[in-house]
Amino acid sequence: MRLTHFGHSCLLAEFDGTRILFDPGTLSVGFEGLTDLDAVLITHQHPDHADVARLPALVAANPEALRYADPQTAAQLNDDGAAGEWTAAHAGDTFDVGAVTVRVTGGRHAVIHPAIPVVDNAAYIVDAASQVGALMHPGDSFYIPFEKIDVLALPAAAPWMKLSESVDYLRGVAPRVAVPIHQGVLSAAGIAIHNARLDEMKDAATEFVVLDDRAPTDL
Repeated sequence: MRLTHFGHSCLLAEFDGTRILFDPGTLSVGFEGLTDLDAVLITHQHPDHADVARLPALVAANPEALRYADPQTAAQLNDDGAAGEWTAAHAGDTFDVGAVTVRVTGGRHAVIHPAIPVVDNAAYIVDAASQVGALMHPGDSFYIPFEKIDVLALPAAAPWMKLSESVDYLRGVAPRVAVPIHQGVLSAAGIAIHNARLDEMKDAATEFVVLDDRAPTDL
């Protein structure tokens, strides 16, 4: 598997020639020029995960790519029409993308505050030919899949979480590799502090890997 991080929660995952882009949002940079994508997957409607201003150009550059989003976001994008047609990803759904299979799980965003409505959130698990549970992108949730996950995209900072909750989630999933995401809300100093604590407190069997921005990394 090869991962490229475009900042915040935006990841390009490549499996045996299959290219899947997750969460191209407003706090991410560099995904705009991507082509030859097989799928674009959005976890939920918040702008830092779905940049409606840049999605039309991304879709136009990748007209054959499958497009999936949580049900609320799919409905919103389809109503607008500027970014083409999107398929609603419901928890329990499964679909094939090139050489891999994607499973949808989770379903709800983490609670930000009791006064703020909770929105849909699709967590995605990718099964590659050589590895079931090769990658999990949970979006803005701490959904534990209760199965072995090889590489976890780990929410590491957010208005809806404490660092201790991210530590507990990392330990609960216990992946072979964890890569921190969702850190666009932090300063460089804050990112360093969070990453150091997560690395320190992870399960001993988990490797903590910080991805360089826009640099492909084989895992």
